Formats: sequence, C-alpha cells, structure tokens
Amino acid sequence: MTIVMHWHDWLALFGQYLMLSLLSISGAITTVPDMQRYLVAQHGWLTDAQFSSSVAIAQAAPGPNVLFVALMGWNVGLNAGGGIGAGPHAWLLGLLGLAITMIGIMLPSTTLTYFATRWGHRNRERRGVRAFKQGMAPVVVGLLIATGWVLASGNHSGDAPAWHLWLLTGVSAFIVWRTRIHLLWLLGAGAVLGALAFV
Repeated sequence: MTIVMHWHDWLALFGQYLMLSLLSISGAITTVPDMQRYLVAQHGWLTDAQFSSSVAIAQAAPGPNVLFVALMGWNVGLNAGGGIGAGPHAWLLGLLGLAITMIGIMLPSTTLTYFATRWGHRNRERRGVRAFKQGMAPVVVGLLIATGWVLASGNHSGDAPAWHLWLLTGVSAFIVWRTRIHLLWLLGAGAVLGALAFV
C-alpha cells in the first residue's frame, strides 16, 4: 500500500495522537476505536489488516501495552514511503511515523498523570477524589468493550459474517471473566486455531 503524506498530514497525525493521549483512560488500548476511525476509515493511511495486526502483534509481544501505537506509526510511515521494500527512505519515514505517534500519545498523558497523581495523593481522603475514582470504572469498561468490538468486527472476508470469530471472541471474553486461566494459554490456543486455519 502506498499513500501520499504532506507535512500538514504528519502534523495532523501528531495532533490526533496528542488528543487521544488525553482520552486514554486506563491505557492507550482504550483509544483503538478512534485510531481505527482516523487511520483506516477517514484517511486510509492503514488497511484493516495492518491496523489489526499492529494491535495483535504488540499485545502478544512482551513489553509495554502502548507498543501498538509505535507499530501503527511505523506502518503509516512505511506506507508513505512506498512499502518496506522501497529502501532507506521508507524506513526513515517509518521511524518518523513511529516517533510522531509515540511522542503524541505519551507526552500529554504522562505529564497530566504526573501532576494529577501528586495532587490526588495529597487529597485522597476528599469525597470528590473518591467519587471520581469510582465513576471512572464504568467508563474504562465501556472503552475496553468498544475496543474489542472494533478489533473483532475487522476480522471478516467479503460480505459473509465471520460468526466463528465472534463466537471465539465471546468465548475468550467469558474465559477471561470467569476463570483464572493465564492469558498466555489463550494466546497459545489462538495460535493453534490460526495454524489450523480456523481464524
């Protein structure tokens, strides 16, 4: 996939991730639906497959949860440079995309978190602070459900609904909710199902 990006597109991408950073309640993963809307649906800078793969690969890899943002930026940059085989120019644009998205997603939320945590710790016994913490729980759950919906709905081919993928998503969610099975076992099961061409 090859796209054309001008300096104002890179600036808009940076601004989008700055805004998403302030909405990333309980982690950047909760902003995946808006990232998908912006990168795939609105601008066409990534395909659905690139988007879903960026999230899946980063979540399976050890390290911080936010790595999928770096992969998305990397893929946008590679697409702007003509693809991974286009040479050093594409790799440099990939690094530019990686830097833009990571700085954009990390800078505001890190700064806000630092100052808000210091203030919240000093005022932890206040009724408003306690109410805020309790009120954020349903917001986080709703954002995580929206993220799961976006990731699951991107996995279909043609016009046929991928009922088996929706079933697998529902079963996985139920297992995580009701059991204490380690997530690595579910990832392994997903790998086996993928190898058997079920997903």
